[in-house]
Amino acid sequence: MRRFRLILEYDGTDFQGWQLQARGRSVQGVVEEAIAEVTREEVRVHAAGRTDAGVHARGQVAHFDSETRLSPLALRKALNAVLPRDVAAREVREAPAEFDARRDAISKRYVYRILHRPTPSPLRRTQCWHIRGPLDLEAMQEACDALKGTHDFAALRGAPGGPPEDEETRRTLDVLQVVREADEVRIVAEARSFLRHMVRNVVGTLVDVGQGRLSAPQIAEMLASRERARAGPTAPAHGLCLDEIRYEGLS
Repeated sequence: MRRFRLILEYDGTDFQGWQLQARGRSVQGVVEEAIAEVTREEVRVHAAGRTDAGVHARGQVAHFDSETRLSPLALRKALNAVLPRDVAAREVREAPAEFDARRDAISKRYVYRILHRPTPSPLRRTQCWHIRGPLDLEAMQEACDALKGTHDFAALRGAPGGPPEDEETRRTLDVLQVVREADEVRIVAEARSFLRHMVRNVVGTLVDVGQGRLSAPQIAEMLASRERARAGPTAPAHGLCLDEIRYEGLS
């Protein structure tokens, strides 16, 4: 038995998320179907992070076990020949038997894209949240600085039916920054782990700051309250991309 590490890129528009669904199309489902077609084995693919419906990935990492004799290069070519057009295996490598895509990850980086101009972009409509009005990027960065570090992020968590009461809500945001590139505002967030919907809730809160509905000095009060209603709305899923996952000693 051999363990393989995948780096996957996908457009999340037509998926119900990463995880297998009783009904609806999932990234995990189509990847497992492709592996079965190539190797004639039924395998379970384990991802580093479970992206939600509509969320994209440029660098999702996953692992699976197989008895295939194909080399990693041949396996990558074979998988890309049968995967649908909205999913690709960027890389396939053999990994140590103990490698675990989720537990071994030391950081995950997400990038949220906002199209900031008066007119929409048909070419980027599934990749960016379109915002027409003014955004105070300096105030947004000030809010980023207040959110960075280790905090109780209960006010910025979310889950269907409400989050579990006993969930540990302290997290450490290593990177949170706002960068403007031409007509796009990109919000970069990096941490070892995130709460459910945390990145999208952070983005919605930062946009509220940028539009003057919330002030950067109020961020500390919001976190202390632990109340979801004190933070901004959940940003649309289609602007979010799982950009990269890092591992100790792995390139």
